[in-house]
Amino acid sequence: MCPNCGHSAEPAQLSRRHILSLIGVTATGLVAGCAQDAPRPVVERVLVDGVRGFTPTGDGRLREFRSLLVGADGKVEALDPGEAGGARRIDGRGRVCLTGLHDAHGHVWNLGAVASRVDLSETRSLDDALRVIGTYAREHADRPWVLGRGWNEVVWGLGRLPTAADVDRVASDRPVWLCRVDGHAGLANSAALRAAEVSVSTPDPAGGRIVRDAAGAPTGVLIDAATELVDRKTPATTLSDHEEHLQAAQRTMLAAGLTAVSDASTNADQVAALYNCARSGRMSVRINAFLSWEAFTALGAQARTDSVADTLRIRTVKLFVDGALGSHGAALLEPYDDQPDARGLPQLTQAELTSRVRQIVEAGYQVAVHAIGDLGNRMVLDAYDEVLRTSRAPRLRHRIEHAQVLAPSDIPRFTGLDLIASMQPVHATDDMNMAETRIGARRLTGAYAWRTFLDQRTRIAAGSDFPVSSHNPFDGLHAAITRTDRSGLPTGGWRPDQAMTPTEAYRAFTLDAAYAAHQETMIGSLEPGKYADFLLVDQNPFALEPGRALWQTKVLQTWVGGRLVGEYGAL
Repeated sequence: MCPNCGHSAEPAQLSRRHILSLIGVTATGLVAGCAQDAPRPVVERVLVDGVRGFTPTGDGRLREFRSLLVGADGKVEALDPGEAGGARRIDGRGRVCLTGLHDAHGHVWNLGAVASRVDLSETRSLDDALRVIGTYAREHADRPWVLGRGWNEVVWGLGRLPTAADVDRVASDRPVWLCRVDGHAGLANSAALRAAEVSVSTPDPAGGRIVRDAAGAPTGVLIDAATELVDRKTPATTLSDHEEHLQAAQRTMLAAGLTAVSDASTNADQVAALYNCARSGRMSVRINAFLSWEAFTALGAQARTDSVADTLRIRTVKLFVDGALGSHGAALLEPYDDQPDARGLPQLTQAELTSRVRQIVEAGYQVAVHAIGDLGNRMVLDAYDEVLRTSRAPRLRHRIEHAQVLAPSDIPRFTGLDLIASMQPVHATDDMNMAETRIGARRLTGAYAWRTFLDQRTRIAAGSDFPVSSHNPFDGLHAAITRTDRSGLPTGGWRPDQAMTPTEAYRAFTLDAAYAAHQETMIGSLEPGKYADFLLVDQNPFALEPGRALWQTKVLQTWVGGRLVGEYGAL
């Protein structure tokens, strides 16, 4: 379902045996001799002095510091040490020092691919989008398909879905396949529909919908499971492509201040790319990878690792129970307000979902389930309730990804089941222009309800769902605290009673995101003994200067494991 958008994994191009050999595992699970990690780089002892530092702590406080001592192992030796023991001093020049930020739900591979595909995320009208598509098609005439993402008919003010005929106006000579901004729908031109053999006689697949005109002919938009019909015809992505995308994504993330990310769907080929890059020392961002269901069934426990070179963790499996609110795919208990004949598109039955959750739990993996609608979330809660009551497997910190719209009576169930709410603050400000249209004011009571979760002591692991939304974590922090967009609208915030405090938002993007990844003992704060992953930035997020917003924060330096990995401005 639209892997170019980050929904589900594309089929592995490598054989299972080849993948296992690349990650250093034989068919019997033994570590192969060629799979040893590259030697860790030597890190000099450094004292970063003269900063205004802030770190969350395990006891819930926000600690301030003026200097940070990094040891030769790349870990924090001390905050505000009395003696630096000959460490090289770096003058922080009064800049603000923050714990490296952790995006708890992003799509690394798609972020890395953006540079080589059509990006419609900044377009504001259909005509604007068609200009971008046409320009890209002319400049990349050698590519057999035109691939891209980011369209949003709501932002365009189009009043309808785009069509294949629209795209044909600027690109009709070869297939064009463009994923919607939410990753749960795709737009094909006529050539792509022909290549996928999608016609008036093609039935809607389970969990998907082919949008049709009055005569029953496909219009060009395919939703959720139906996107697979086109996607499986797109050119295969090679291992080299994956590694290139990973490197591009890392550069983008580090410049934004992200030192860790939980990748929200990794296929089997991408597992091999991750192992290759981690073992060869080509990973600076720490990645907590969620296996797709397809990768889990192909590789099972043999892909599982708690740490490769301290940069890679694979101990989570991702499932999808429904689609997105914007494309009417989120599964709802009652019909959509603006489509009374629709309740969304569940991707699994309750029995299928419960069975998959049980298999993942018994294999020793954490479960992370995408759930947007109130029905989707209830299905996940019911599956967890049944499995966790009866399983003897070690209890891991299972998650619901998005937890976006819930019946208010279901929210307390997170506490009883000890679940993580993996939520994306930017989704509230991205969706505020259409959410009430989709589900009405009444159902908003349990939607984007961060304060309700926090007040019942449910941990929120904050992310962005990039590139569905902005990958810049300061956009997420701004949205979490103000409930406004970049222009400061709506005045006073959208449903401001659900806002986070600055300290809560900071924890959600640092220590609580690390906790959700079972990594809180090594990252997530700048406490002694943890890795020195930190940022130097140009403003204090806890005391903003007049006229400046949190999203305007500029990262000047990014450090991972006590090494400077990116400089983006003068201190």
